Amino acid sequence: MRKGKLAISLIFILLLTTFFPSTQAIHNVFADDEDLIVDAEILYLREGPGLSYPIIETLQDGQKLTAISTQDDWLQVRVGEQEGWVASWLVKSLEKPTAASVQKTIIAQVDSLNLRAEPSLSAAILTKLASGTEAQFLKEQPDWIQIQVGDYTGWVSANYVTVKDATVLEMPTSKTEEKEKPNKAPTTLTENDPNTFTITVNEVNIRKNADLTAKKLGTAKMGQQFKVISRDHNWVQIEYEKKKKGWVYSFYGTFTKQDAQQDLESPTKKAEKITIIYNGTNLREEASTASNVVSRVDAGQTFSILETQDEWYKIELDDGQQAYVANWVVTTNTEVIQTTRDKEKEKAERKKGSLKGVTIVLDAGHGGNDRGTTGARGTAEKDITILTAELLKSKLQAAGADVVMTRESDVFIDLRKRVAVSHQAEADAFISIHYDAIKDNSVHGFTTYYTNGYQKELAEYVHGGIASKVSLKDRGARFGDYLVLRENRQNAILLELGYLSNPTEERAITTDYYREQATLGIYQGLLNYFDAQIDK
Repeated sequence: MRKGKLAISLIFILLLTTFFPSTQAIHNVFADDEDLIVDAEILYLREGPGLSYPIIETLQDGQKLTAISTQDDWLQVRVGEQEGWVASWLVKSLEKPTAASVQKTIIAQVDSLNLRAEPSLSAAILTKLASGTEAQFLKEQPDWIQIQVGDYTGWVSANYVTVKDATVLEMPTSKTEEKEKPNKAPTTLTENDPNTFTITVNEVNIRKNADLTAKKLGTAKMGQQFKVISRDHNWVQIEYEKKKKGWVYSFYGTFTKQDAQQDLESPTKKAEKITIIYNGTNLREEASTASNVVSRVDAGQTFSILETQDEWYKIELDDGQQAYVANWVVTTNTEVIQTTRDKEKEKAERKKGSLKGVTIVLDAGHGGNDRGTTGARGTAEKDITILTAELLKSKLQAAGADVVMTRESDVFIDLRKRVAVSHQAEADAFISIHYDAIKDNSVHGFTTYYTNGYQKELAEYVHGGIASKVSLKDRGARFGDYLVLRENRQNAILLELGYLSNPTEERAITTDYYREQATLGIYQGLLNYFDAQIDK
């Protein structure tokens, strides 16, 4: 009898721990089939896990939904008879604390970014944000994000900000502790390598699966390099110890090998430099957007790096004064080491039938947290633009061209930074590669765009080359107002190599055969264009 009572007591205790876990076990995650409610004024139910996916329905504050699965910081949920994806930081459990503790921030990508009272271009401007300003993310609507910065709450255009999630990182140490620690030797990026992942933040969690809720296996520190095993969307599987594998969030590193610098002041070592890519960039007293502004500088100015601190560079100004600049508003000489040409070296004499002496910048559209459009069959644009660019690169290099890639892995690159690479490389041709989409899934074909008059001839030659190799509908070479063309001083064009929104065309243009033919057409068009320049 006593054994029976003991067994019942043990079962009762197990049930209690199942339904009422200790507060130490709560990690702000949601279990499958968990009942949730909307914790925002409105919440969009989307077709996929990201802001770029179409909206299925608008949910209201307090509306009930059920969790099905998770991916990164997005939840797949069931609402009535519908299923879709919602942002996890805008819902809360009926039993657990809200997931809003996942702190989202935005970073202004441009200077003088308007903060408006309402999500509309006609709304009153509350204030202007400087490039690199960080603010709290509150909620989003199509093309707009509501933020809080200082005493202001308002809306900014989603096109000119980057959304960051810093919850994976540990809290920074105090300034006192930082002063007591010896400075780490700065690092120099030596080469892009898709098989090596280098950590670029102080510390990031290594997890068992590609999910923020997965078991933590350990931590990776700034500067550590790991062998890449595989990738899954915004996650990278690495070998963090011998024969031990884990996943890290790709936003916290780069696919780049690094060599530690022994002494930046050594006469045999050339100090690493940064180049400003935005006009009116703030230089600050400390490595924080809340710190006082020391000076404002314009695009094109360069400074020597003294050290790296989190996502900031400590630099030396012309008058000897020291300041900090955010790494997202600059480019480093190591990043463009392959793009800068020796101006003292005479260009190789060009001959017809080759591209020797020509510098071509290939811009694989989108990347990182910007997946581009999503095809009718689920294709991510960012994945096939990089494949297309890599294939084209091999053809151009074989013809003797000096080829520069704006990105060589799944990373986010700001549009203005892509233009900066074009300028720094003094590109003879800048080719931005994209795949199109539109609500009308019957639309199909390929298009070549130019913005400035001096870009039209290049567009027509390349478009003609593609038309000679692919069987898609020819939509022509036409004007298009794109930033990477409009702001580009170099000869630049943008290619839309077919419609992912058309299921039939998506099936065709995502094949190896189509990429081979399309890149062969682009190569032929470039060859014809540069051959024609010799005769002029």
